[in-house]
Amino acid sequence: MRTIRGLILNSGIGKRMGELTADRPKCLVEIARGMTVFDLQVAKLLDVGVIDIVVTTGPFAQTLEEYARGRYPAAQFTFVNNPEYATTNYIYSIALAEQALRGEDVVLLHGDLVFDVAVLRGILGVRGSAVVVDASLALPDKDFKAVISDGRVVRIGVEFFDDAVACQPLYRLDAKDWELWLDAIVASCDAGVRGVYAENALNEITDTLHLRPYDVNGAICTEVDTPDDLARVREHADVLLRR
Repeated sequence: MRTIRGLILNSGIGKRMGELTADRPKCLVEIARGMTVFDLQVAKLLDVGVIDIVVTTGPFAQTLEEYARGRYPAAQFTFVNNPEYATTNYIYSIALAEQALRGEDVVLLHGDLVFDVAVLRGILGVRGSAVVVDASLALPDKDFKAVISDGRVVRIGVEFFDDAVACQPLYRLDAKDWELWLDAIVASCDAGVRGVYAENALNEITDTLHLRPYDVNGAICTEVDTPDDLARVREHADVLLRR
């Protein structure tokens, strides 16, 4: 497998988690005793050989940095803080990290995403660029959907329903496709459009890249947005902790 860099987006507030995120970023909420969402992600990235990991941060940035460096000395972390995390979306966090993100293939994931290691191994085995979808699930009302045409993902967003499947923010992007998306992200932020999803910029350029759907067919790959989500994830901790 070619060299690949990790990008974990952790600049959100996590307000829907209530008191669980009163003194920590959402990624440091435990999904099992001694195992946070961040632990799950980093341990599995290291297991598959991804050691260069860029992490965007928002609130409690120092807490996360100290935790990560102390717990994972083998990882080569680059932390990029978004001081405007309360008024921007992660499109701006990515733009701020631009200089640390060029020149390599990328595996991109949201900081509240949990997944079976088989999902990560599977998408990293894809040649070219891909994003996780799950055609076995009903379409969510408010979460991401991917519109697929002729075997390609042509749109990603919460607003799409026609010709769409459920989608999760776990991407494997080859360097060429990632450069195109990153350029579109930076251009959007330079134009002052900083409060939208990074996928808004992606949707403007999908005709110039080949992004394939990677269907996990019911395997665990889900975001932890609420305490109810956390409770459901904890029920599957034995699967998630597999290496």
